[in-house]
Order: sequence, then structure tokens, then C-alpha cells
Amino acid sequence: MITYLEAIREAQNRALQDDPRVYIYGQDIGAFGGAFKATKGLAQKYPGRVIDSPISEDAMVGSAIGAAIQGMRPIIEMQFADFSTVGFNQITNQAATVFWRTGVPCPITIRMPCGGTAGSGPFHSQSLEALYAHIPGLVVLTPATVEDAYSMLLAAVDCDDPVIFCEHKYLYYHLKAERLPEQALPIGRARIARPGRDATVITYSAMLHESLAAAVDLAEEGWEIEVIDLRSVKPLDTDTILASVSRTGRILAVGEAWPWGGVTAEILARIASEGFNLLDAPPMRLNAKDTPVPYHPNLWGTHRPTAKTIADSLRSLLRL
Repeated sequence: MITYLEAIREAQNRALQDDPRVYIYGQDIGAFGGAFKATKGLAQKYPGRVIDSPISEDAMVGSAIGAAIQGMRPIIEMQFADFSTVGFNQITNQAATVFWRTGVPCPITIRMPCGGTAGSGPFHSQSLEALYAHIPGLVVLTPATVEDAYSMLLAAVDCDDPVIFCEHKYLYYHLKAERLPEQALPIGRARIARPGRDATVITYSAMLHESLAAAVDLAEEGWEIEVIDLRSVKPLDTDTILASVSRTGRILAVGEAWPWGGVTAEILARIASEGFNLLDAPPMRLNAKDTPVPYHPNLWGTHRPTAKTIADSLRSLLRL
């Protein structure tokens, strides 16, 4: 069995092995192997290409942009997605705009350990995918499976655009698969994780697994819930979303991030504007509470959506 974290490490190993332009840069990623050990052993295997950085996300991203312009393909590891805001200027005002200003590609991949775990608190638990998806020029990936953690990271490194790779910390050790994939869906294509007829849950990242668990619970009550794993939020696969709306007529969008201006809001806006006539009930969404992420595990457990709250929301939707 291979874990979600091991899939990320193996994808980086393969990228380093296959392409001499690839290198990894980040805090404590060398001999220490990174805060979560995503680069464990790689510095020894690829001397000079897995490099410890100063504690400056701004400098990390800025140097990567310069290297990418000169033909390299850097992978930047943020210790936590939260800290990426220190490099926000470089990411949004530089990396996202280089090609549009100059015609020169900027193929950088920024790995962001995102989402909450029990006890992580407000500075190590944020889900910032909507923040970066708002910016033209950035690709934002949200792998929810071991297979996608591997294949989508390799696709990110191959992409000529800057990629924000949102890997969920809770999935690092909680998720396992028997093997790594040989084939994968392309970036921007959603996946139907569970077919259904009565309602659709549209989700991504760790919320996929909470949503699937909710669908299992509702199946015992006779309801067949379709679950869509977006896989990427920028680009967003509107075609797959609308096709599911046409089948079920009821939509619940679920995300771990805050609700205001988020991915779930964008999903509902697209459905309302492009598929309103397909709906049998008002579309619904479920997000984390609109507060900073709490430290206490019990509070954290009620702050984010869970299988129970998703199932309860679906029951309300099905009664409409």
C-alpha cells in the first residue's frame, strides 16, 4: 500500500529523475526531508537539486520565477499553505502575469499543504484555493486521492503555467492505495466518484471522502447520491457539473474552505446562470464556519463539514 504522502514523494522523485530542469526548493526539505517528509531521501539521491531555502516565502517564489524564465522547472514547497501569503505578491503579480506580459512561460509548481487537522489551529489549517483561483494565469489543483496526488503533481511539473498544488495534510497518512496509476484524467477534468440519481454533491480535496461517507449513509435510506470530485478548481469542469445537474436536479456543493467568495459560491453561480432550468430545487452549499480555524479538536470537528453534516444537508435538499 502507498499513502497519499508517499505518492507525492514518488512523483517528485520521478520528476527529478526524468527531467534535469526540475529542482525542489523549500524550508528544511534537504537532509531533514521537509516538515511532513515529502522530500525524505531525495536530497541524498539528487545532490544539489533538493535545496534548503531561507525562511522567506517571498524569496523562494521570486527565485523560482527567475529560474523558470531561464528554462528550469522548479517545485516550491511551502511548509503550510497559510505561509504562502508571504509570497502572495510574487505569485499573483509576477508568476501569474509573466506569460501575459512577455510571452515567456513560467512553469513553477507551488506545493501547498492545506486544510485542517486536529489541533493545528488558525495558522496551519487554511484552505486558500479560492484565493489563488481568483487570479488569471494560475492553475489550481486539489487532488483528493492517492492516484491524483501522484499523477496531477507530475502534470503540474509538466505544465507551462504556474500551478498551485493544494495537497491536504489530513490525507497524508489517512489515505492509501494499492498502486500508483499508469494513466490519469487531464487537468481540468472532474471525476464522477459515485454515480447517483437523486441529488449531486460537488466537492474536492478531503471533503470528497466525507461526501462519499454521507452518500453511503443515505443509500441505506434508499437515496442514490452522485458525488463529483472536481480534482481542479481552476480550470473548473462546468460541463461535468451541468451534466450531473441534468441527471439529478438537486445540487449540494461542499468545501472545507470558508464560504465567502469561495469555490462553492462559484459552482452555484455557474449552475444558476447556465443550468437554472435543470434544477428541481434551489442549489445548496456547505462550508466551514466563517471564523478562523479553532485549535481544540472538538471545536475543529464542528467547524468543518463532516459526513454527518453533509448527510443532514442532503436530507434537507431532498425534502425540497
